Amino acid sequence: MSLDHDIDYGTPRRDSADTVTLEVDGRSITVPAGTSVMRAAIEAGQGVPKLCATDSLDAWGSCRLCLVEIEGRKGYPASCTTPAEAGMKVRTQSDKLQSLRQNVMELYLSDHPVDSLEGAANEMHDMVQKIGVQEVRYGFAGANHLDAQKDESNPYFAYDPAKCIVCNRCVRACEETQGTFALTIEGRGFESRVSASQHESFIDSECVSCGACVQACPTGSLLEKSVISLGMPSKSVVTTCAYCGVGCGFKAEVKGEQVIRMTPWKDGKANEGHACVKGRFAWGYATHADRITTPMIRKKITDPWTEVSWDEAIAYAAGEFKRIQAQHGRGAVGGITSSRCTNEETYLVQKLVRAAFGNNNVDTCARVCHSPTGYGLGQTYGTSAGTQTFKSVEKADVILVIGANPTDAHPVFASRMKRRLRQGARLIVVDPRRIDLVKSPHVRADFHLQLQPGTNVAVITAMAHVVVTEGLLAADYIAERCDDKSFQQWREFVARPDNSPEAMEAVTGVPAAELRGAARLYATGGNAAIYYGLGVTEHAQGSTAVMAIANLAMATGNVGREGVGVNPLRGQNNVQGSCDMGSFPHELPGYRHISDSTVRADFEAAWGVTLDPEPGLRIPNMFDAALDGSFKGLYCQGEDIVQSDPNIQHVASALSAMECLVVQDIFLNETAKYAHVFLPGSSFLEKDGTFTNAERRISRVRKVMAPLAGLADWEVTLRLAEALGYPMHYEHPSQVMAEIAALTPTFRGVNYEKIDRLGSVQWPCNDSTDEAGTAIMHMGHFVRGKGRFIITQYVASEEKVNRKYPLLLTTGRILSQYNVGAQTRRTPNNLWHDEDKLEIHPHDAEERGIRDGDWVGITSRAGDTVQRAMVTERVAPGVVYTTFHFPESGANVITTDASDWATNCPEYKVTAVQVMKVAQPSDWQQRYSRFNRQQLDLLRQRHHAPHGDVPAK
Repeated sequence: MSLDHDIDYGTPRRDSADTVTLEVDGRSITVPAGTSVMRAAIEAGQGVPKLCATDSLDAWGSCRLCLVEIEGRKGYPASCTTPAEAGMKVRTQSDKLQSLRQNVMELYLSDHPVDSLEGAANEMHDMVQKIGVQEVRYGFAGANHLDAQKDESNPYFAYDPAKCIVCNRCVRACEETQGTFALTIEGRGFESRVSASQHESFIDSECVSCGACVQACPTGSLLEKSVISLGMPSKSVVTTCAYCGVGCGFKAEVKGEQVIRMTPWKDGKANEGHACVKGRFAWGYATHADRITTPMIRKKITDPWTEVSWDEAIAYAAGEFKRIQAQHGRGAVGGITSSRCTNEETYLVQKLVRAAFGNNNVDTCARVCHSPTGYGLGQTYGTSAGTQTFKSVEKADVILVIGANPTDAHPVFASRMKRRLRQGARLIVVDPRRIDLVKSPHVRADFHLQLQPGTNVAVITAMAHVVVTEGLLAADYIAERCDDKSFQQWREFVARPDNSPEAMEAVTGVPAAELRGAARLYATGGNAAIYYGLGVTEHAQGSTAVMAIANLAMATGNVGREGVGVNPLRGQNNVQGSCDMGSFPHELPGYRHISDSTVRADFEAAWGVTLDPEPGLRIPNMFDAALDGSFKGLYCQGEDIVQSDPNIQHVASALSAMECLVVQDIFLNETAKYAHVFLPGSSFLEKDGTFTNAERRISRVRKVMAPLAGLADWEVTLRLAEALGYPMHYEHPSQVMAEIAALTPTFRGVNYEKIDRLGSVQWPCNDSTDEAGTAIMHMGHFVRGKGRFIITQYVASEEKVNRKYPLLLTTGRILSQYNVGAQTRRTPNNLWHDEDKLEIHPHDAEERGIRDGDWVGITSRAGDTVQRAMVTERVAPGVVYTTFHFPESGANVITTDASDWATNCPEYKVTAVQVMKVAQPSDWQQRYSRFNRQQLDLLRQRHHAPHGDVPAK
């Protein structure tokens, strides 16, 4: 694929049912009313010179290159700011226009480094060529900015003010696209220059390094350091980001097989040309020196690793699994699929477990994040996924964000949300912590319900109480769309006085008046959309909370059209896909129960095996079974359960009890330190396949470079299956998707040709949907038929504060790091966040003699760890907060193994703790440090085995 450039139409597309027809250089063109003359001209195939205009930003009209002539009008109006009108006759080229444009360009060039245009690939260079400037009559001797100091503080891009023409595109991109407002124009007239925050360096400013300014810059004044050091790329490949569940489309721009930069894809439906610091810049982990690219085996975890060939490693792993099953039974082994791998790779792992292992002991990381979403939405609406597209938020009038922090965890969607809020949408935030959305530039929540951790169900049920008792129900909607019996029972339940905001205030900590105001706004403010995250699901009542949210949306008629809906914000790039592909022990692909004999028969016929009708072990069950001696072997692809799962001392003990742990990953992660076989994985840049994002959007992942270890993840799984005696025959992931589509009704219309042609599709995608699938779910009727209301009785968490553990700990993420940090910790993102810290309220800190930056011990019923304190009013008194991106911080040493009643999703968000000032690491951290050093030493001591020399069994 060549390095093609998307057409830039200069100004945004206008959505209008009315049209106007005009003539541009003798060519007739019809455009929506409100379209600029510039865009109309470009759509007509007539290029107009421009520097300050770009179609992702509103017109500015400062560069004066886009001047045109309009018949019947005096002067030379800027085409970017002039609306097209019916009957208008426009000329984009004439001798006078050429002279004016050359004059303007000469003025720019008189204060521009001459050598910056030599071999450059930017819009400034293109415009010089297009306008045909041969000389600069003004010379270069006058006042200029050529000696202005560069700002190279940001690790990913540099700012050279000498190349800046003050077109304002970077400032506008920061405001309009990103919504951070970190850039401004400082000074007046000739002294005007772009400034980060209040004349700070980029690294010290409010800049979040999303790259929107770099993307917008037409002159190379803001430019990626990778381009500066490596040169311009020669081709681009469209692919999908491998970080969060937004699923941004990117162009991987490469030279040979070396990635030069990642630029957000303008036609990506999820991101529409925007990005965040992780997807835009933090891709260097893919070629980091820590990558392990040779298979390794060892008998015991205290042995050095032995490097072996792929054949030897696969044969050893398969032999161990066979031995374990022969000695301990068919159910003594299992597998964990990856939410970072592709749909096709996940499908193959669960197929291997069911068909080659012969059991259903397969699970995925969704167990510890969004499994309550699958259960709760399945019970109420009939399908286990969100209802809307991300773009739908642009039609929302009220936005309710509960248990989510989009600006940190889903920043590209957050930018879209903030744009809608700046346009006038109202905002309700339900969170124990004061997240940025509560108050940030040009965004302020109408209500912040700062509830006690663990009381989501009480808050949502109390909101429903207001809706019911104040007559705010959408009666016609309910009568037409919902099950009457369940509704009547639910209405009677929520109307009880003990569910009122006043009764619940002592439980939730939310003032009743505030809660009533939020409920009224949600019910009466127009289109109301709910967005929630792990702060809803990772509770003992996670499934109950999801059902409470679903109830509230149905009761107010806010499901089944644009601008409304129930929207889970998925944490990992393919956590939705891993669930869709049948990664749960009770479900086959498409969320169909393993006990259904009709469904099972379809898979048995396709796979040529008899499937076990009984659900297998969930991840927590695997750990318990390992400790009681009945579960001995695990194939873990692309998940770091030792860092990500709760009560990790329990997890580590379970893995230590296993006889064969096979880890397939790109790094020696925390789980791999307990492994007996290490199979090198491949990054998203080294494979073909698909990811499914939080809006059910299936997008292509395309191979940019050859797998560093020689095999993509799907090829490794094929080899292991064959060695186990169950060969699978695929030549390309597209064939795997074809099988998925043939066996899964909601995927029946999905294929690579269609995705390549349309850019993406959304499931359900079959003969009964549009070609591109289903953008908005439950239009006209719910998937299950009638929407089902479910009673959501609040039950307090068993994890309670007392004199010994008087504070409640809750956890979350931060912008610059991702999940367990294996990827982002191997990038310069560490400059912003290089350790997990404990946020504590000034009152609680003062009581304990803790100052900002002090080391503090955090002790729970499960364990203890030490982190640095951050004294802040973001958290309420009695609540502390931390992240979990660094293994040595031990965040999940102190979380307990309490879990959701329906799904076993861990209760990460409620842990009773004590916090005290300390002077040394915890006992666990000291043990971890010794174990980590030992494992890294064993890795360094690895040796290459002669052919056939493998550890004795």
